[in-house]
Amino acid sequence: MTWVLATILLPLVGAAVVAGMKKNDRLATLTALVVSLLTFLLVIPMWASYSPTGDRIQQKSSMDWIPNFGIHISFGIDGIALVMIAVIGLLVPIVVGALGLTDKLPAGRSAGGFLSLILVQEALTIAVFAATDVFLFYVLFEIMLIPMYFLIGGYGGANRQYAAVKFFLYSFLGGLIMLASAIGAYSLASDKLGKGTFDWETLVTVVRDAPTGTQIWLFLGFFLAFAIKAPLVPFHTWLPDAAGQAPIGVAVLLVGVLDKVGTFGFLRYCLPMFPEASKELAPWVLVLAVAGVLYGSILAAGQRDMKRFIAYVSIAHFGFIALGIFTFNEQAMVGSVSYMLNHSLATGMLIVVVGLIVMRGGSTRISDYGGMAKVTPLLGGMLLIAGLSTLSLPGTNSFISEFLVLLGSFVDYPVYTIIATVGMVLAAAYVLWLYQRVMQGPVRGDALIGAGGGPGTAMAPELGATKAIKDLGGKEIAILAPMVVLIIALGFYPKPVLDTITPSVQQTMSAVQGGK
Repeated sequence: MTWVLATILLPLVGAAVVAGMKKNDRLATLTALVVSLLTFLLVIPMWASYSPTGDRIQQKSSMDWIPNFGIHISFGIDGIALVMIAVIGLLVPIVVGALGLTDKLPAGRSAGGFLSLILVQEALTIAVFAATDVFLFYVLFEIMLIPMYFLIGGYGGANRQYAAVKFFLYSFLGGLIMLASAIGAYSLASDKLGKGTFDWETLVTVVRDAPTGTQIWLFLGFFLAFAIKAPLVPFHTWLPDAAGQAPIGVAVLLVGVLDKVGTFGFLRYCLPMFPEASKELAPWVLVLAVAGVLYGSILAAGQRDMKRFIAYVSIAHFGFIALGIFTFNEQAMVGSVSYMLNHSLATGMLIVVVGLIVMRGGSTRISDYGGMAKVTPLLGGMLLIAGLSTLSLPGTNSFISEFLVLLGSFVDYPVYTIIATVGMVLAAAYVLWLYQRVMQGPVRGDALIGAGGGPGTAMAPELGATKAIKDLGGKEIAILAPMVVLIIALGFYPKPVLDTITPSVQQTMSAVQGGK
């Protein structure tokens, strides 16, 4: 058994165990935490055994599934998949450990049910990044919607059902269109090889030789599914609703991990399989990317709800990622891949911190807060660190990613790059505006109900009356500490990540440049 298979199977087994602990929330939480930590520990030997200079796909495993149609259960990783699996392994223990600190489960709902869905989501997401059979990827792409649907619809806010259905329908429709393109690629392989196959490596060599017109139609099917998942403007409208209604822990996985399946799909499927179509349609994709940067930034600045604010910030960041991918510049593409990792860390921390604020104040509205740093200085510092990483301040992890994207994309697309740079200026404005409204200025206590003075105790707006609000405790600091360490460490020394992803990016670039 490979390390990849182990990281998929362990959370599934853990989910089955935790699901049976419906009457003991404490034991269910402890078990889920142990399982998620063990899964993260499995990433260490997986990373250690990966050779950046070796084959494109490593840690391979395969078994027949539907042999008559050339379908296999096949897994393997490249450097891009590896870093995404690593960030999943990091975020899930944080989500599990934060349960109760950032979220309160609805009445009548057990921690066992919630955490079992989290572990299933972890396993399916890892499997999506590791799948090397296109049909298997499609199946996992669709199945991974199910636990997220129930996590949002069963444990979310007042409009959770609407948000869950919208999320499911958007992604499910995109997946069906992708299936049509996958079948088209299968047919091309059947015509050329005499038998059909869904093996990714084989399809890359077959489909890339198809006429440009055929490539374009097949490309569009994959691209639409990934553009919805990413999400790119104008396919983004499900994200603010889903992130706004999802519990904090679920929002961390939704915005921090699941969305990356879309940008990962661009790199793994769209570019190597359809190089001519990718180059032909790149200018149109770049328009969507730049539009997303500006649109997300402007709407983020106008948000009144902190969770929806983070959703629109992410839409802007995904525009940067798409810009780096479709400029076909190695520096920019490396920046985009590292941005996928760094966005997960920065946004994951930002969402967790917002959850800690909301648990103290009882509201997600920005206007219901003010001056909290005077009462909770540690919490204020954590919000500042997460915000500075989000706006890509030099010395934080996101800076090198954004810098590489802009540096590489400027070579061939200076106009798009200059326009996208406006998003950097807006990012500084809206992030600092959020921090100033929530943490600085006069202390406001309108929404700070029951945060520290006992259930149902309304806090007066005077500073003295809000002193009952507690600052971060030891458990909360322990949850945030790994993300703080990585944000700073990768800000000053990103080499381990860049060395891991660069060869995979170079192989992707080689596949695109080797097109007809």
